[in-house]
Amino acid sequence: MELALDWEFVADTVMGGVSQGRIRTVTRAGRAAMALTGRVSLENDGGFVQMAADLVPGGGGFDANGYAGIEIDVCGNGESYDLRLRTTDLTRPWQSYRVDFVAPADWVTRRFAFADFEAHRTDVPFDPTGLRRLGIVAIGHAFDADVAVAAVRLTR
Repeated sequence: MELALDWEFVADTVMGGVSQGRIRTVTRAGRAAMALTGRVSLENDGGFVQMAADLVPGGGGFDANGYAGIEIDVCGNGESYDLRLRTTDLTRPWQSYRVDFVAPADWVTRRFAFADFEAHRTDVPFDPTGLRRLGIVAIGHAFDADVAVAAVRLTR
């Protein structure tokens, strides 16, 4: 099931960091996509830029129990990025379920089972019945981010 997402940009500036970036609609190698570009800086305790989207307008949960995971059509600059999921069970902004991937120069489809995602700063098990938000995050070291996503799908 392809997801229609309303992406938004988020950076470490929400907590004092100085990373900069943006998201914009682009055409890459003939495909329409949403691109996250910017400079990740570790200065001032920062370190990320992100494009994120709620699955349900207003941030409610989506019941993804009948699905096995998520796949994304992605290309980029050869760097590693995180795909992060949040559920209605998570109450703190730093909590998530994550998996990393490389975004190569040519379009690829990356497929991840829900079981591939690791809990971060939470002991709450992943529950697909309350899938709320997903994000593509450039994080972890100072670098130029450039990643484009043409499609996001829930998979069976």
